[in-house]
Amino acid sequence: MSYIVESSASSSRRSRRRRALITLSLVVLMLFFAFWYAYSYYQASGRPAAAPAVSCTTSTAAAGPRPATTTVNVYNATDRDGLAARTAAEVRKRGFVVATVANDPLQRPLTGTAEVRYGPSGIAKAKLVIALVKGSKPTRDARTDSSVDLVLGEKFTALAPVSKPKPAITKPAPKPATTTKPAPSRAPATTPGRAPTTPAC
Repeated sequence: MSYIVESSASSSRRSRRRRALITLSLVVLMLFFAFWYAYSYYQASGRPAAAPAVSCTTSTAAAGPRPATTTVNVYNATDRDGLAARTAAEVRKRGFVVATVANDPLQRPLTGTAEVRYGPSGIAKAKLVIALVKGSKPTRDARTDSSVDLVLGEKFTALAPVSKPKPAITKPAPKPATTTKPAPSRAPATTPGRAPTTPAC
């Protein structure tokens, strides 16, 4: 009878021990997953966000007109022979596209330096031509294309000089400070076996 009691008691102890081990294993496993989740969240929050990619494509429209894309008609409104031809050669050297070289088709007197005629679609290109002659007068007409007329007047002498870019001013690098080491003091030489003599007063 006592054997049966001891056997049931030992089996109940083993079952309790087994349940305790299972519970402890579940607790350890939950703690491990909690720690892993917290560590992953910490790593994700400390990582810097990726910067947006910068597009390096530039549109030609934003760059504005250039002399190579500007068509200029050079007209002479004076009595000076060859003025339009000589000026057209200089305009062509500046990179512009010269289309027509002739006397002023409007045949009206022009007392100023020059007149720049352009249509609604040639406003931006006309600014480049206006810069060619100091004191030129802009005049808008009803043309449909983007061509620009440069009409030379009585006071015209030459095109404006080409503006050269200013060289960048570079400051000289500061010289490193030099430190002079004091010369080591030398003790007066003494003859072995003799006391050093003091100078006479």
